[in-house]
Amino acid sequence: MSFQIAGIELTSRFFLGTASYPSPQVLQQAIAASGAQVVTVGLKRQLAAGGSTQNDFYKLIQASGARLLPNTAGCRSAREAITLAKMARELFGTNWIKLEVVGDEHTLQPDPFELVTAATELVRDGFEVFPYCTDDLVSCQRLLDAGCRILMPWGAPIGSGQGLINPYALRTLRARLPGVPLIVDAGIGSPADAVQAMELGYDAVLLNSAVAHARDPVQMALAFKLGIEAGRLAYEAGIMAQQDMAVASTPVTGRPFIL
Repeated sequence: MSFQIAGIELTSRFFLGTASYPSPQVLQQAIAASGAQVVTVGLKRQLAAGGSTQNDFYKLIQASGARLLPNTAGCRSAREAITLAKMARELFGTNWIKLEVVGDEHTLQPDPFELVTAATELVRDGFEVFPYCTDDLVSCQRLLDAGCRILMPWGAPIGSGQGLINPYALRTLRARLPGVPLIVDAGIGSPADAVQAMELGYDAVLLNSAVAHARDPVQMALAFKLGIEAGRLAYEAGIMAQQDMAVASTPVTGRPFIL
């Protein structure tokens, strides 16, 4: 089940967000239960926390052994996102950045134009950019042209729990970009949604709210871990094609059988 992202070999295909957990202890336990080796953190949120709270948070992440993927959540322009990304690199000593530039306040849909502008400059400056984008094929191709090596198309609007609202578009992305690591990000509501994403051939799933807001986040983290693993195994094994008509699983003519 191991795979590579930006030259780093990972065994977990579960990327976990760190916001809105009931307590730091629950977050720590959820990370352990999930098996996640990459966790995301909103830099704006942590800068707002400040002081010892901020330091304690990063100690918790370090203790988990997970790799940190800072994100530019809350940014509304390429310039703002670029500035925040550079701050993240200085603070955490990583060139990984999950690039988010919001274009619509209602859906929190990424702005495809500002996203490409920011990605172009950040790639040129040595960042490994993980762009949070829509499932539009042309927009994704423009991000690849800008130098991105990984794409993070949404399943549905952030925090909506709607699952994969456009499986056709996601399936098209996977077919048209066969060599590109693709991570479904946002909108995942249940382990069944994660299974569906993995069965489409996606490389990983990133989610936050579905675990953090669960009645038992630790148990839900484990449920998603198992769902993601099951979906990937099913994809690799080869899922049977759907049929319009019934096909007998035990033919009784034309083949010998033993009683």
